[in-house]
Amino acid sequence: MLAAIDVGTNTVRLLLGRVTSDGLVPVEHHRVITRLGGGSSPEGNLSREALDRTLQALAAFAGRANRAGVRWTRAVGTEALRQAPNGPAFCRRVKAETGLSLEIVDGAEEARLCARGILAGLSPKPVRCILFDVGGGSTEIMLRSGGELAYRRSYPVGAVQLTESFPGDSEQRIHIAAVLRRIGADLERAGWGAGALDGFALVGTAGTVTTLAALDLGLAEYDWRRVNNHFLITSGIRDTLGLLEGLPPEGREALAGMERGRGDLIVPGTRLVLGLMELFGRERLTVSDFGLLEGILLTGPGKEASFPGRSD
Repeated sequence: MLAAIDVGTNTVRLLLGRVTSDGLVPVEHHRVITRLGGGSSPEGNLSREALDRTLQALAAFAGRANRAGVRWTRAVGTEALRQAPNGPAFCRRVKAETGLSLEIVDGAEEARLCARGILAGLSPKPVRCILFDVGGGSTEIMLRSGGELAYRRSYPVGAVQLTESFPGDSEQRIHIAAVLRRIGADLERAGWGAGALDGFALVGTAGTVTTLAALDLGLAEYDWRRVNNHFLITSGIRDTLGLLEGLPPEGREALAGMERGRGDLIVPGTRLVLGLMELFGRERLTVSDFGLLEGILLTGPGKEASFPGRSD
């Protein structure tokens, strides 16, 4: 049994699975919203309360992994831990109190792992595609062309970061526009400017995107099988955004498809998703339920495996 753990800015997640001759077979999936990146100090340190919540979740995950007989674990921390001065100290605390070795990965490695996971879950798998992961603290942009990962980069913008640092609507929109200009300029310099991405499919993953799919489907209970490979269109996302903007966070969380704890994050996250669709000139978005966790397991010990499906 193998285990992958993702310590994100908003959510801590665990995936248990096995590698067989046919590929990787997931066994258990668990997630806890701990809002690690919320309430940071002026110096950028993560708050004691957020660290304690996250440590509690990791201790529970370590217990699950031990009971399942896990022989290999990789736990990664992303943007919140990358940016926080007290991130390394927290990793040492996690090791001392849970036995887990928590590794803070850079943006390029996060993008690589995320792309591997996303691509494994797509059916059919596009030869050329733009992949993005809108997380709590960062957004990863990847390009796949000719069977290779041709571009990968992480940007420090996400749903929690927008909510915490830019609480006003106009502030959020201005910051999102600035980040989108930066992404466009980076792609241009890398040779992926206007016209170079014609014919590329657009695929998105992570909490904002999968929540938009769940809302579009009206899911009373989350069902990854219906969310994965679901299509969203720009007009539908705009309609959903208009509905969400007219509700308080608790009202949003009462909607079928909304996860508790995401009510204040979904609007800025959705604005960012729409901005990315506009940047790339796409009216349709393919939703992937797969991402970083699956990528961790698929690039684990031994040769990389295929991903036939999930059993949870």
